[in-house]
Amino acid sequence: MDFWSVIWVVIWSFLFVAYLFVFFYILMDLFRDHELSGWWKALWIVFLIFAPFLTALVYLIARGRGMSERQTSQARQARSETDAYIQQVTAGGASAAENIADAKTLLDAGTITPAEFDRLKAKALA
Repeated sequence: MDFWSVIWVVIWSFLFVAYLFVFFYILMDLFRDHELSGWWKALWIVFLIFAPFLTALVYLIARGRGMSERQTSQARQARSETDAYIQQVTAGGASAAENIADAKTLLDAGTITPAEFDRLKAKALA
């Protein structure tokens, strides 16, 4: 293989991988769109298989704006779910007063020592 053959293999490999990214992005967008009926989704997929480059180009032109809106909506939803999960984990599900009351109950029952109660109280207030 000479130098230019290697260059062409690299270029075609890049174009193939780029097409695969576009193809799978279009597939993800098709299944993310709840307004599009199953028949239309199937038709888009059939065209993607038999006329891939033309169909991908037409899809990006015709539905490109909706693709970005659906992607933004999904990103916002994922962000809010992540924020809610982080808030739930860091809050521990209970307030400081509830944690201190639980520790006081354990102290009164004799389960923990006064030193352990003070440590739990300090941790709840921190």
